[in-house]
Amino acid sequence: MERLVVLGTGYALATRCYNTCFALENENGVLLVDAGGGNGILRQMEDAGLGFERVHDFFITHAHPDHLNGAVWVLRKIMTMMNNGQYEGNLHIYCHESIRKGLEMIGTLMLQKKLLKHIGTRVLYHDITDGMQARLCGYDVTFFDIHSTKLLQFGFTTRLHSGLKLTCLGDEPYNPACSAFVQGSDWLLCEAFCMLEQADRFKPYEKHHSTVADAAKLAQALGVSHLVLWHTEDQNYARRKALYTEEARAYYTGDVHVPDDLEVIAL
Repeated sequence: MERLVVLGTGYALATRCYNTCFALENENGVLLVDAGGGNGILRQMEDAGLGFERVHDFFITHAHPDHLNGAVWVLRKIMTMMNNGQYEGNLHIYCHESIRKGLEMIGTLMLQKKLLKHIGTRVLYHDITDGMQARLCGYDVTFFDIHSTKLLQFGFTTRLHSGLKLTCLGDEPYNPACSAFVQGSDWLLCEAFCMLEQADRFKPYEKHHSTVADAAKLAQALGVSHLVLWHTEDQNYARRKALYTEEARAYYTGDVHVPDDLEVIAL
C-alpha cells in the first residue's frame, strides 16, 4: 500500500476547501506534509481515516499560516496522546530553523507544560538545509530550497517504493535553480492558483503563483508522467476538477490529477 492522501487543496484564504496539505501513507506509517491553517487538520485527518498514532514524521515546508498554524494542533494532539499512553515512539519534525524557533515560541505561549515536557525528548526537531537527506516513513527524502521570492521555503524529492521519483515543489512556481533535484521526476506535486483565462481576475503572478497552463507546460517540458495540481483558488471548487483538467490537457500529455479534499491517489 502506497497512497497520496490529499488533506486539503486550497490557497491561504480558501473557505470552500481546506488549505493545501497532504500525507504519504505506506506500510511504515504516515508522513504528514504541512498541516493547513488551523484545527481543521484534526477533522481532515479523521475524515481521511488517518490516525495520528501512525504519524512519526512531519515536514513543514514554510512559515505561511496556511501551512504552519495547523502544526500547533498536530503537536497538541500527539503530545496529548503521549500523555494518555495512546502514542508509541517519537514524533520527528523536519523544518528550517526559523520555523522551529517559531513553533517553540508559540508552544511556550499556547501549550501546557504537561505537553511541552515532550519537546526534546519525544518530539524532536530536525533543522533542514538545502540538499539535506533524511529517512522519513521508510522514504529516503532530499529537501531542497525552492528559492522562494517571498519566504524561505523547502520542497522535497524521494523515491517511492515502486522506484518512481516523486517531487513536491512547494507553493510557488518552479525555479530552474532546483533542476538538479527535480529532473527525472515521475510524480510532480505542483501549485496552480487558477486557470489561464482567470489570470486577470485572480492575479496569480502578483502572488508569485502559477496558472494551470504554466504548471502543465512545466510538467510537459520536464517529461513528468503524473501531475498533481492544488493550492488553488476556491471560487470554482465545484467545477474545478473538470475545468483544470481540461486546461492542463491542452498543454500536457501525461496523467493529470486535480484532487478534491480527502481524495486518495494510488502511487
